[in-house]
Amino acid sequence: MNELQLDLELPDAAATEALGARLAGLLAARQGLLVYLQGELGAGKTTLARGWLRALGVRGAIRSPTYTLVEPYEFDGRSLLHLDLYRLNDPAELEQLGLSDTPPDRSHWLVEWPERGGDRLPAPDLRILLGGRGPSRHARLDASPALRPLLEALRRDRRTALGKT
Repeated sequence: MNELQLDLELPDAAATEALGARLAGLLAARQGLLVYLQGELGAGKTTLARGWLRALGVRGAIRSPTYTLVEPYEFDGRSLLHLDLYRLNDPAELEQLGLSDTPPDRSHWLVEWPERGGDRLPAPDLRILLGGRGPSRHARLDASPALRPLLEALRRDRRTALGKT
C-alpha cells in the first residue's frame, strides 16, 4: 500500500461534501496549500470544494468559478482561491488571473482542471482524483510527504471522513 495515497468510496454527494469538510478541518491551520481537484465533468469537484468552504465558515452562495475562473474567499484572516481552469485555452492565460497576489505558499488554492494550467502551476500538496457515475463516486488522494499525517488521519477514521457516525 502506498502510504502517500488513499482511495475512498463516496456513496453520494453528501459524502463528497463531507470529505471536503473533513479535509478543510484537517488542513485549515496550514499557512499555504495547493490542492488539485481532478475528474471528468460532473465528478464532484465543486461539491467537494463547497464542503471545504462551508467547513471554513463561508456562508451564502458558493459559486462555481466556471465563468469567473477564480472565486476568492477569506477565512480566519487568510485567503482561499477556488479556481476552475476548464475554460483556459492556453496555460499562458494564467498570468492574466492575478494569482501572484495570493500565491499558494501564503494562501489556499483549490484548483479544478489543473491540467489546463500545464507546467505554469506548482506541484500540488494534495491531488484529489474524483471518478464514478451517478450518485456513487470514489476519490483517490495523493499527498506530498508533508501531508502524510493527513492521509493517516483519514485512514484511521474513514467513517468520519465521509460524514457518517
